[in-house]
Amino acid sequence: MKGNSSFAGLGNSSFASLTPAPASADEAEPWVRGELIRSLMRASRGSHFLAAALLPAMIGLSWGYVPLWQLMVWLAIGVAATCCRVWGEQVYTRRYADRDSDGQQRFVEKYHFLWSISAFAWGLSILIFFERTPLINQFMSWLIVAGVATFPLNGLALHPPLLKRYVNTLFITMLAAVLFRIVEMNFEKPHFNYGFLLLPMLHWWLLLRAGRRIHETARNSFELLFHNHILIASLTQQRQAAVSAVAMKNRFLASAAHDMRQPVLALSLYADWLRNEPELVQEIAPKIVRATHAVNALFDSLFDLARIDSGQVRLHIERVDVGQLLHDLELQYRPVAEAKGLKFQVHIAKGTVLTDPIRVRRMIGNLIANAIKYTVEGGVLLASRQTRDGLRVEVWDTGIGIAREHLRDVFLEFYKVADHAGTSDGFGLGLAIVARLSHALGHPVSVRSRLGRGSVFRVALHDADESQAQSRVSSAVG
Repeated sequence: MKGNSSFAGLGNSSFASLTPAPASADEAEPWVRGELIRSLMRASRGSHFLAAALLPAMIGLSWGYVPLWQLMVWLAIGVAATCCRVWGEQVYTRRYADRDSDGQQRFVEKYHFLWSISAFAWGLSILIFFERTPLINQFMSWLIVAGVATFPLNGLALHPPLLKRYVNTLFITMLAAVLFRIVEMNFEKPHFNYGFLLLPMLHWWLLLRAGRRIHETARNSFELLFHNHILIASLTQQRQAAVSAVAMKNRFLASAAHDMRQPVLALSLYADWLRNEPELVQEIAPKIVRATHAVNALFDSLFDLARIDSGQVRLHIERVDVGQLLHDLELQYRPVAEAKGLKFQVHIAKGTVLTDPIRVRRMIGNLIANAIKYTVEGGVLLASRQTRDGLRVEVWDTGIGIAREHLRDVFLEFYKVADHAGTSDGFGLGLAIVARLSHALGHPVSVRSRLGRGSVFRVALHDADESQAQSRVSSAVG
């Protein structure tokens, strides 16, 4: 049997007794169902001993009025039912307590007979007292049976099918036992009016009705807990995102200020130098031009990032010849690579893709520029390949490589590969722009690298949907 419990343990349980709620609202129903069963089992823990304690009371009320062997048979059935409940509780604790909602459901479906055995045992108790003991003893026995039927209501109501099995088994057995006794008495008039037998029927109906209401209240409480968890998790995530954004902006501004200081300081020094020694104009002028270009490049990259993050980029999706695009990039970057003493190879597989030609050219161009920048000897390979998933562009290099733990970091603003020859130039914004454009256009970028051996960046050129791409750009705001 089950003992009475405040809302089957829900009212007395803390949040710590609940399993963590899933992050998705789609999983609300399984989680709530699982928690209802967990609460049911918490409420029933040890409650069968209360029912077992009532067994001697029932025997005592019938002692001396019923053959001893009948009392002992019924007592044996009651003890066996209690032992089954103890065994079932141990099985649950060992095998099912820590499982998910499906595991909780499997336990109830597999072991629901344990509650039915208890109900059957108490239903049979009618046979040992109905019209066999004094009226006052019968009244006390009826109260015990009514209590046994009512005590587990708060717990069993958390799982309506289990409540129905328990209550139906108990009352059907009770009514069958009453009918058996009436037949056994040859339909002699009992000590009370037959209308009294309507009370168990009314009790039966009231238990099922009350069980439905308790179940609805408990379910609503757990659903509220679930949605509160989702709300708290969402607010926590937003707060963390806001804190991260502030930290990123601070780091962004600090890095930008640091990187800008160098060429600006160089410009100042060159200007002072030129003012003091104007005859060195031929030597100083190219340096001033390079420093000016560095400042312009930084501002261009900052403005690009700002436009993307503010959703001000207007995309123009059209059919692009990838072969022609890569050929144009070759004309632009081959002289840069060869001026550095690097080989620049191109392997083109023909194909077209729906995309923004300006932005995809910027993406691949940044990857090529990075490959040349971080390669000291060897070369760079620009290739396009047809795969099962569509066209893919790859940029290979024989450069310094990237450690595995830093592969994700290279797409962050102002991230630079650890000090190595060739890594001091640039501002660490090229791959950040690639990442932003990759997300907007739906062209996933992946990277593989071996430290000291080189890297390969791959861009999957899936056909872009203009409305979706523009929506992803606009969603970057905030």
